[in-house]
Amino acid sequence: MQSNGAGQEQESSDNGVGTSNGSSAGPCSGTSSSEVGSLKKKKRLSQAEEDVIRLIGQHLHGLGLNQTVDLLMQESGCRLEHPSASKFRNHVMEGEWDKAENDLNELRALMHSPNAIVRMKFLLLQQKYLEYLEDGKVLEALQVLRGELTPLKYNTDRIHILSGYLMCSHADDLRAKAEWEGKGTASRSRLLDKLQTYLPPSVMLPPRRLHTLLRQAVELQRDRCLYHNTKLDNSLDSVSLLLDHVCSRKQFPCYTQQILTEHCNEVWFCKFSNDGTKLATGSKDTTVIIWQVDPESHQLKLLRTLEGHAYGVSYLAWSPDDTYLIACGPDDCSELWLWNVQTGELRTKMSQSHEDSLTSVAWNPDGKRFVAGGQRGQFYQCDLDGNLLDSWEGVRVQCLWCLSDGRTVLASDTHQRIRGYNFEDLTDRNIVQEDHPIMSFTVSKNGRLALLNVATQGVHLWDLQDRVLVRKYQGVTQGFYTIHSCFGGHNEDFIASGSEDHKVYIWHRRGELPIAELTGHTRTVNCVSWNPAIPGLMASASDDGTVRIWGPAPFLDSQETDGCNSCSRFLLTLPPPLLLCHHQTCQALAST
Repeated sequence: MQSNGAGQEQESSDNGVGTSNGSSAGPCSGTSSSEVGSLKKKKRLSQAEEDVIRLIGQHLHGLGLNQTVDLLMQESGCRLEHPSASKFRNHVMEGEWDKAENDLNELRALMHSPNAIVRMKFLLLQQKYLEYLEDGKVLEALQVLRGELTPLKYNTDRIHILSGYLMCSHADDLRAKAEWEGKGTASRSRLLDKLQTYLPPSVMLPPRRLHTLLRQAVELQRDRCLYHNTKLDNSLDSVSLLLDHVCSRKQFPCYTQQILTEHCNEVWFCKFSNDGTKLATGSKDTTVIIWQVDPESHQLKLLRTLEGHAYGVSYLAWSPDDTYLIACGPDDCSELWLWNVQTGELRTKMSQSHEDSLTSVAWNPDGKRFVAGGQRGQFYQCDLDGNLLDSWEGVRVQCLWCLSDGRTVLASDTHQRIRGYNFEDLTDRNIVQEDHPIMSFTVSKNGRLALLNVATQGVHLWDLQDRVLVRKYQGVTQGFYTIHSCFGGHNEDFIASGSEDHKVYIWHRRGELPIAELTGHTRTVNCVSWNPAIPGLMASASDDGTVRIWGPAPFLDSQETDGCNSCSRFLLTLPPPLLLCHHQTCQALAST
């Protein structure tokens, strides 16, 4: 990279930033003496201003606008980088390794850490060695290895690996084994990026620094956006830098898209399949209904009804590949029903004893086993045919979850705790301890976080690895009914829960106050499920006998409806349009 003219003509301080003395003809050409005097009186640039100029200069240089960079540096009196750093950069990119090593001696005095020189020299010699090997200059490469790299007495393990590359039969073999791009601009640029990390930014700016700062700013705005629920490309080309990132609440699943009324009694549970293409709902009316999600409109239609659950259906679990669905009943139910969802056939109806209470189930990640349990002390591991593989005596299970390691089963029990059980070595350990009964819980995809619905307390977030309570979410009404919450949205950034006050509550995972309170149900909301494949789609099941499908706001171009949308009372179902709002403006729109 070329240094500016002003920086070469006058000596600047060692921090790599200088100021013009006003004698340069460049910026004053064609100006009067009074104008020149005003330039001389101009205040000295602050450190922040100098940094911005250098960042802009580096960015322009990367675009190939070198003359513009020279003019910018000359007029501002700044220096893009130290002259020794400029020489070093050029010598590295040209592959002039001996000159680059000499440059390191000049840069030594500018470094904070004296050990950095050894590390930088090692990186230089490693590139030199690999390029000799690629060119077939084995003797020269061997001399670098023995006479230059080894005497450094640095990273001997890496030197042993490098020596093994002498056995490579051809250049392609070398590049593959060394995971190296080969001799040229790409590998030398990557080398320079590593070398720059050892130099103070006042001497040589980190690579693409302005781009990095802008990307960080965009990411920070996205992280602070309460309603951000989509995946963003890390490239700056996908966003505008002229406006702040803001997601509207209208893009969030706060609006009723559809009301499913096919159940004829309380709906106790709902769960989207792992691929997001289906929704299963279980009801007191003894049926399970499988709904198909339209990939374009996101509307749901009835696919099939699974009948015969005499006690009603209070819990459902999809197999990892979504082939099977297990249905559980309430406390008095001693049976589990394992359905083949694709064919609608009952594969297994499992019951170990009429005295059992099998109210909860969880699939092993292999999809070939599952665990089941209940509050009467049953805790079983079974195969797909319902055969008992293992059992754990005396554990009164409220809710179950299998971790991704395939060995650990989490179970909440009547002692207000969650324990981890290993069926292979028959060990168990305490993980979570609450002061009140844990009515239900679910675990994040990465297995790190657990979301608990705690009686009389509400929704709690626990870190399973550190075994600490992370957050208590406010607003929800939770008594002693079993209410199920869920993680959801892009990257599971959001949490949703039903509530005994007939609402659905949504929180951003990092905030304790709800960002949305969804109304529409007329009785307790028992369960909420967020579609894992469609971040803007959510379902809720209620004692009012309905399942509501929540999505973004429907498109309306009337400005008068904006205030109504923000109050969560503007609820529209499509199709047919059904407006559940008492605002006069909305009623007028409905009548038209």
